[in-house]
Amino acid sequence: MNHPSPDQTLKLTFLGTGAAWGLPELSCDCLICRDMRRKREKRERSALLLSGPSTLLLDCGPDIKGQLARHGVDRPDAVLISHEHGDHYLGLDELFAYKRVAPRGTFEPIPVYLTPKSWETISVRFGYLEEMGVISPHLVEPGRWFEAARFNVFPFKTDHGRFASGSVGFLVKTKNVSSRPLRLVYTSDLVDLPEFPAEIKRPDYLVIQAFWLNEPAKNTPRHMSFQRALEFIRRFDPERETFLIHMGDADQVPGDPANAMTKKYEPLDPLRPPSGGKPYPIPRNQAQWQETVERILTDRGLARRVTVAFDGLEVNL
Repeated sequence: MNHPSPDQTLKLTFLGTGAAWGLPELSCDCLICRDMRRKREKRERSALLLSGPSTLLLDCGPDIKGQLARHGVDRPDAVLISHEHGDHYLGLDELFAYKRVAPRGTFEPIPVYLTPKSWETISVRFGYLEEMGVISPHLVEPGRWFEAARFNVFPFKTDHGRFASGSVGFLVKTKNVSSRPLRLVYTSDLVDLPEFPAEIKRPDYLVIQAFWLNEPAKNTPRHMSFQRALEFIRRFDPERETFLIHMGDADQVPGDPANAMTKKYEPLDPLRPPSGGKPYPIPRNQAQWQETVERILTDRGLARRVTVAFDGLEVNL
């Protein structure tokens, strides 16, 4: 593909912003899913695309075919896989299409960067993609810089539970020639950071998950709530903007009979105004999410720009 100059403006596209089952969920009649259907909103599995000097795909879930097609994306120059859960890698097989339509003998395997632990799991299902010359796995280690598609990338260890022992986030930095490099942190799925390396502090942009509004009493999926993300936004201290992704529907909405569903989690200590009073209402759609986030920040005197991302959102960085 044609590569613009290294100083060209980067575009960040949120291909999907939902959790593992997408939203609204199949066969779910909870108030959140019901309201989203009424408003014709949806959130596919989370994936990001950075395009500028090259094209970098961050995670590659089962919705990736439609996501890339909607945005007219040529083959990505490289792919980063954050961890070995299906909603972040099952779309790798769709990359075969790029080889199928290439003139015979011209296709170069797409570099895929991931940790050895992640590849150990993923290779059981998709090892044939390496053998068929569709992808070229590159094993990376937390704390060690590498280059991918003309970006500098720093992986850092994240805690997403024992079933995702290869989980990492990524700091992606541009290789600008005449201006200060842009720095974007993508945390992917996490409940905590075992370490907080200096490299990931004060990025220009932070992309962090908000699976719940309120931290649950038992966080068995090992995800990040917005309630806890407030602490991490302070710690990362992004200079420009924070984006929330990987939104779920597992908060209990008061009065909803669906609160008895397995996926619904009782809150530990729901977010409420510092002055006291009732907890903030649980957002049921995009507008309510953004309104609630802004109200929480204002009530706490936090001068932060936090955007609740939605599928198809494009941002010039």
